Amino acid sequence: MNNARESSAFRWRATIFLAAAAAINFGDRAAFSVVLAPLREELHLTDAALGVVSSLFLWSHALGSPVAGILADRFSRSRLVVWSLFLWSCFILITGASTGVGELGFLRVSLGLAECIYFPAAFALMADYHGVATRGKAMSLLSAGAQFGIVVGGACAAYLAQHFGWRAGFYVLGGCGISLAAISGWFLRDAPAPRTVSAQKAGVGEALRYLMKVPSYYFILAKQILADAGTWIFLGWLPLYLLENFHLKLGEAGFAGTFMLQASLVIGIAFGGWFSDRVAAGDPTRRMAILGFTCVIGAPFAIVFLMTPSFAVVAAAVACASFFRGVGTASERPALCDIIPPRYRSTALGIMNTCATAAGALGVLVAGLLKHDFGLNAVFAGSAALNLAAGLLLLYGVRRFNQRDIARAREDAA
Repeated sequence: MNNARESSAFRWRATIFLAAAAAINFGDRAAFSVVLAPLREELHLTDAALGVVSSLFLWSHALGSPVAGILADRFSRSRLVVWSLFLWSCFILITGASTGVGELGFLRVSLGLAECIYFPAAFALMADYHGVATRGKAMSLLSAGAQFGIVVGGACAAYLAQHFGWRAGFYVLGGCGISLAAISGWFLRDAPAPRTVSAQKAGVGEALRYLMKVPSYYFILAKQILADAGTWIFLGWLPLYLLENFHLKLGEAGFAGTFMLQASLVIGIAFGGWFSDRVAAGDPTRRMAILGFTCVIGAPFAIVFLMTPSFAVVAAAVACASFFRGVGTASERPALCDIIPPRYRSTALGIMNTCATAAGALGVLVAGLLKHDFGLNAVFAGSAALNLAAGLLLLYGVRRFNQRDIARAREDAA
């Protein structure tokens, strides 16, 4: 009994540590978005050039994610998490000392490569720690930590930029990450490997061959490509949109831009984790169905940008869309774990991250290119079509393939 209690306490302690690291991970990303205005002024960048620099992080993150997933299926997941945390914190710290666009671009690429290691290993580690009864809640805590980090990181970076210059936020976030990495030994270790075929280290070819035969996985990847392009457009450009259209101060725009997106998203994730575990208890196909329905329901809210909305309308629309996205996000990775056996999960998560971040990079870049001719209102409104298409594809995948893929994954694991 004591061993069971100790094991339960450890896995939730490790979950909280991973959520804190995820908060710093996404806080670093938000910090860059909210200082675009002073960066553009100091480095004399056009909107198109700003879009290119902003997207470099996502492109490198996308390119490195498949390799990161493969590594996490073959080596210690807990060590990969800690090294990723330490390296990206060093790069974000050095970003505060950058003096030119070339140096800044190199650091954004390096940051993407360091950060891409984290989530495939962290989410697979969560799946190792938690069974199906608590997996949704645990993964939602990790996702909520990431989104909370966007609010805190964005708000702090904006405040520090307004009062001490845009570099200050990077120094603070980098220092926090290095400090967290230093105490990781008290919170993190690999989960014991079960004595099954699942415990064997999967070869790269073997993992890819398995994934290619899982149709439900294709539909989850399609959702990542479509919906995350829209998500990153908002994350990358909403603070600047608020600054230009409502004449907010830099600190106010940074806080409002991240708070609108993330506060209701965190609430949605918190509710969605409980909802996902409860609803899927009798039928695991319901996790992917939840993901599809929330994409469809959240899509229409972006259409308000076609009407040149007031600040209140923007805030309400973004908050509602973010809530439904959060509910869906809580089911996203548990749904993937239902269709992929344990020994292939990190590879699957790495490829999924590649699709999401590559789509996000393209979205951020296209938004910068279209901003001058069409305006961000039209670009934001266009994300509604992306989310609607993602939701409909997922629901089709649930109906045709999901049950069969779940059964096959369970057979492989057993």
